[in-house]
Amino acid sequence: MPEIATSSRDIAAEFTDWMGRSITVDDEITLPAVRRMAAMLDLDPMAFAHGSVIPPHWYSMFFTPNARCSEIGHDGHPRKGDFLPPIPLPRRMFVGRKVTFPGALHVGDRAQKRSEIVGISQKQGRSGTLVFLAVCHTIEVAGKPVIVEQQEVVYRDAPSGETSAATPAAAPANAAWSASYEMDPVLVFRYSALTWNGHRIHYDADYARREEGYPGCVMNGALTLHLVIEEALARAGGRRLAGLSARLVKPLFVGGTLTVAGGSPDTATVDAWAGDEQGVLAATCTLQFEDA
Repeated sequence: MPEIATSSRDIAAEFTDWMGRSITVDDEITLPAVRRMAAMLDLDPMAFAHGSVIPPHWYSMFFTPNARCSEIGHDGHPRKGDFLPPIPLPRRMFVGRKVTFPGALHVGDRAQKRSEIVGISQKQGRSGTLVFLAVCHTIEVAGKPVIVEQQEVVYRDAPSGETSAATPAAAPANAAWSASYEMDPVLVFRYSALTWNGHRIHYDADYARREEGYPGCVMNGALTLHLVIEEALARAGGRRLAGLSARLVKPLFVGGTLTVAGGSPDTATVDAWAGDEQGVLAATCTLQFEDA
């Protein structure tokens, strides 16, 4: 039975001793994984070879939590209580990140990622109790940082028919460019496989409807942001990405159409976003580029 917290309970205060907890994971930036990501994005896999610099945001397919089968929870995620605190709310999802890129990853690099819990806070939302967890990830190669990411994860109550949904925001209408993607199950499956994401909302429609209250399988939010960044970089004229901040606004669902768009690609700061087929805003991303 899912654990439900009441609005009167200060859950965040119960887990303050988890602040500063850290974990370190080693990984290798392998050629097969990079070529699979390229194929998923309909790029030429053979354009990458040993020593190639990988696009900066592709780091997300490495350093996966390799939980054993016996350590997986009913939702397909690794059980809480190892590195992530066992916050007693049934729904857990990624909501945003801020990233800087002081270096780059190359195919063949042996890298290390250190993750540290740096924040736990609580709010009361329309859907009930929300607990936000901030985790800082630092990826190093040969002892030098190449990527620093602060990621935000939210834990929330199960859906209730008594809660009212917020009025959706419209995607900006001043796009200088746009691209469309069909959110088909094969695309979502391949991304989940690459990132070793077993969360059942992405492939088990019955679970998504019955247990989490969604109308169907959920588009992977990290994939939505990946496509936004991919399209913005394709129009940046080869300029180096120095950093970005991104946030998910609302879930999208497999079977729909994703529209990725953005402002002028020629400025030092580029705003980009994603929306659904009704023009509702789903994600935002601000990218900072180094001077040409």
